[in-house]
Amino acid sequence: MNGELLYGINGAIFSLVLFVILTVTIRLGCHFGLRKQAGINDAGRSQFASIQGAVLGLLALLLGFTFAMTVSRFDARKQLVLEEANAIGTAFLRAQLLPEPNRSEIAGLLRRYVDVRLQFYEAGIDEKKLRETNDQSERIQRQLWSQATAVAKLDKRAVTTGLFIQTLNEVIDLHAKRITAMQNHVPESIILLLCLVAILSLGLTGYGCGLAGQRHVIVTTTMAILIVAVIYLIIDLDRPRRGLIKVSQKSMIDLRESINKDTR
Repeated sequence: MNGELLYGINGAIFSLVLFVILTVTIRLGCHFGLRKQAGINDAGRSQFASIQGAVLGLLALLLGFTFAMTVSRFDARKQLVLEEANAIGTAFLRAQLLPEPNRSEIAGLLRRYVDVRLQFYEAGIDEKKLRETNDQSERIQRQLWSQATAVAKLDKRAVTTGLFIQTLNEVIDLHAKRITAMQNHVPESIILLLCLVAILSLGLTGYGCGLAGQRHVIVTTTMAILIVAVIYLIIDLDRPRRGLIKVSQKSMIDLRESINKDTR
């Protein structure tokens, strides 16, 4: 399972459905708890409280573990945007050391490449636009590499040409890394297990309230809201192209402005 099913589901609707399920589970648990209230002694209540605490602890562990996974993936995506912008900027600067006419052609290709990389992010979840921008990126990469090989044949300054080729290779590698990072989701099985444990935990909480003879509506509803909010945040962080939380492209935008300023 690669996360594509949950990736395509609207996070708000998923969270709303999960909240309804948790609320119904609490009510059902409370109902069964009230029915069993008279037939359970203090020792049984104590044993149930231990089981309930263990399941809630497991839920907390899973929430923390999964949240840490999504945050690390989100940070990796942000870092890759910065690294790609730095690599393209370095390639642009080193291209100024190359002879004409290759220098101007490479500079123009790099300007176009920055625009295409921004369009790649702005494409969002539109598969057609994603394919188009990805194809454009690879086409410009091939053109840049052709220019680099042409310079290497004509320019005998091995150090200058070698430094540019090294940076260009890094630019191409970072494109592949960003594609991989975009597709690197938390496995669906973990998210589904998280939801299952949440349902079980709140069902046991409702059952415990029933054994006590009183359902604490405010407390149980607050628990459900908090759990759903954390799961929604996890799913939103795990989907960089949809939802409320986006990967900032400021470094790439600043690079485009800097390149255009240098050109002028």
